[in-house]
Amino acid sequence: MSTVNDQSLAAEPKFRVRARYTDTTITVYQAYRPAIGLAAARTGRFPAEWKRDRMTWIKPSFLWMMYRCGWGTKEGQETVLAVEIDRAGFEWALRHACLSHYVSGVHTDRASWKRELGRAPARVQWDPERDLHHNALPYRSLQLGLAGEASRRYADEWVVGIEDVTPLAREVHASVRAGQRERAGALLPEERAYPVGEDVLAHLRG
Repeated sequence: MSTVNDQSLAAEPKFRVRARYTDTTITVYQAYRPAIGLAAARTGRFPAEWKRDRMTWIKPSFLWMMYRCGWGTKEGQETVLAVEIDRAGFEWALRHACLSHYVSGVHTDRASWKRELGRAPARVQWDPERDLHHNALPYRSLQLGLAGEASRRYADEWVVGIEDVTPLAREVHASVRAGQRERAGALLPEERAYPVGEDVLAHLRG
C-alpha cells in the first residue's frame, strides 16, 4: 500500500530528477519488443531498425518504467533496458527541452509555447512517481522525450552501455506478488537526487 503520508515522501519536492548515476553517466530506462531490445543489449547499440526519426521517451525512474511496461509484460515492451548515457548529453537535452504541455506563468502564451514545442528537439513531462504496487506518489518523475537531433545524438553519441534488466524486473515483480516488500525494495536500483542546476530546470516545471 502506498505510504503517501510518510514524512520522507512528503519532504520530497514535487519536481526533482531522481536517477542512478556516476560522475559521468546517468542510467535511463526503456522497454522494447525483444527484436530490438535484445539486439541493443547484445551489441550495446540500438539496431538499424530502431527509428532515429521517431520520438523516443527515456525515464530515469526504474519504478515508473515498471509501471509503464507492466513489469515487462505489455506487448511490445517485453524487454526492459537500462541505458547508461553521457551526463553531458542528458543535460544538453534538458537545456533544449520544452514542456510537453502549456503552463501559464512558464510560457508567455499558448502560441509561443506551440512555437517552442515545434522547434525543441526534446520535451519534458512530469508524471506521478510510483511505488512497488504502482500507486501514485505525491511527487513527480521526469520523462524526457527525444526527437530529431536529440534522438540521433542519444542513439549514436550518448550511449555508453545497454543492459537487459528484464530478469531484474521479473525478480522484483515476483517479490511484490509474494508480499516480500522489503526484499523487493532491496532489489531496486539506487536512485538519488540528480545534481542538475536550477538554470536547467527552471523552464521545465509545471
